Amino acid sequence: MKRIVLFLVTNVAVLAVLSVVLNLLGANRFLTANGLDIGTLLVFSAVVGFVGSFMSLLMSKPMAKWSTGAQIITGDEGPTERWLVSTVQQLAQKAGIGMPEVAMYEGEPNAFATGAFKNSSLVAVSTGLLQSMNKDEVEAVLGHEVAHVANGDMVTLTLIQGVVNTFVVFFSRLVGYFVDKVVLKNERDGVGIGYYVASMVAQIVFGVLAMMVVAWFSRQREFRADAGSARLLGSPQPMTRALARLGGLEPGALPKSMAASGITDRPGWAALFSTHPPVEERIRALQGNRG
Repeated sequence: MKRIVLFLVTNVAVLAVLSVVLNLLGANRFLTANGLDIGTLLVFSAVVGFVGSFMSLLMSKPMAKWSTGAQIITGDEGPTERWLVSTVQQLAQKAGIGMPEVAMYEGEPNAFATGAFKNSSLVAVSTGLLQSMNKDEVEAVLGHEVAHVANGDMVTLTLIQGVVNTFVVFFSRLVGYFVDKVVLKNERDGVGIGYYVASMVAQIVFGVLAMMVVAWFSRQREFRADAGSARLLGSPQPMTRALARLGGLEPGALPKSMAASGITDRPGWAALFSTHPPVEERIRALQGNRG
């Protein structure tokens, strides 16, 4: 699964909008004449954090279609499409999940799976992937994506995102209050503009740090999805060959929200934000030699 511009950016945007709307509606009752009510602030943070992450999850499938231009196929379009739909159907049956929607999109080699529910998911592959791999390797990639769905990885990461969102909202308000009362020495009742500016800036900064946490969990789920593909196909070799081939290909860019639900990710200096482990490490894990 590949999840770091749409899911995470959508999540940050939803958090910001929710925070502003709730403040305008007077839901910020954690701000009292005697200072911050920590208990109320924690409840407020949890509500905003989990609502934001679950809204992002519910939006994941339509956002994926829109952002990649993925077109749903039924199998009637041609032999390639027929094979794709049939293969996904067989894998879904083996995995014990409902038939996902199957889609294709134009782009370099990549694939992803997304959706809020196991029995109402989406599996999409790029034209570049189909052109660069043989059927066994494509089937292994499809198995990887179906395994993500069967493992409930989108929901798992959503729950993790909800937890880190809670801490982001909570600590950003603490920072805002500290800046307003201690740094800017606002001695009036209530808070000033410094609180709102500082808390919003802190929320963005903490949100970026939270992305590292979510990305780390996503990398661990990749190993499990690789193993899931091996189980569905009855052998680790097709997935091993697919990963080896992907290691020599330029991975197709996916929106960051889809980055955690794809098949490969681009390494680089931002490795802490990568949703996928290095291909070599994944191959070692499949071969039983993960260090």
